Amino acid sequence: MAAEDADATLSELGEFAVIDRLVADRRQPPAVSLGPGDDAAVVFAADGRTVVCTDMLVEGRHFRLDWSTPHDIGRKAIAQNAADIEAMGARATAFVVAFGAPGDTPTAAAVQVADGMWHEAALLGAGIVGGDTVAAPQWVISVAALGDLGGREPVCRDGARPGDTVAVTGVLGRSAAGYEVLRNGIDGFDELRRQHRVPSPPYGQGAIAAQAGATAMTDVSDGLLADLAHIASASGVSIDITLDTLTSDEAAVADAAGATGVDARQWVLGGGEDHALVATFPGAVPPNWRVLGTVAATAADGAPAVTVDGSPWIGNAGWQSF
Repeated sequence: MAAEDADATLSELGEFAVIDRLVADRRQPPAVSLGPGDDAAVVFAADGRTVVCTDMLVEGRHFRLDWSTPHDIGRKAIAQNAADIEAMGARATAFVVAFGAPGDTPTAAAVQVADGMWHEAALLGAGIVGGDTVAAPQWVISVAALGDLGGREPVCRDGARPGDTVAVTGVLGRSAAGYEVLRNGIDGFDELRRQHRVPSPPYGQGAIAAQAGATAMTDVSDGLLADLAHIASASGVSIDITLDTLTSDEAAVADAAGATGVDARQWVLGGGEDHALVATFPGAVPPNWRVLGTVAATAADGAPAVTVDGSPWIGNAGWQSF
């Protein structure tokens, strides 16, 4: 950003000048044929199909400016969309971003958001190919992600079958723990705070799961039990997980749980926004995946369900948007 614009607000600089600042000197990956600057971008779809998802972050609901830097918020916006692409067994190739903010927002803050987005996209070899800016009463970030299946079939939620093994890759409970530490103003627990501000999806593992024959998959955005319930419902099966398989996750948040008076298992089973991947496999699970449990048929008079050690879980099962 030019020195003379460093202290300018979005309204002082104006929409098109702001956009110029956000896209200047960005290098697009090979998957992008035409980036920002025209009415639309052009992205190669070598597979012949494109995986598409979208997600939105709203200030005060999904992030707080007194907790997270603009750079953190930009990374989080990309990460949670990339995780949805991963959950289909695909690789994210490009992102389209819409950003709304009050007119008195410093332009430098908007540039830092873009820097964070590009940082996270670069971890995937992807680019930010276009978007929009608009005045809004608070920060709102909407991201659409595009992905490439690499010739594979998508891994949906409805393919789990009785006898499959349930496995996870990535961490669980850290984001929820970090949120509670921040909310309660407790010092320390820097890594948990970081995991809440910037999740770390296990990039590349979605494609690995697909290659290993995963029958169903989703990312853990709402909470492990809630997201497994989506698979169970879509597949018409029941899923049982074993609590002992989650001891490492419980141990990672145990001190924070003690400091906040929360049962660590509530975060591990019901905390969202870690964006781990959970999937079902008919055979051996890939390296870096942990076995959690098994898929079973539903009872003749029952509905699809998720149980813990054979019993319904009494407690928080996951995030609700409304």
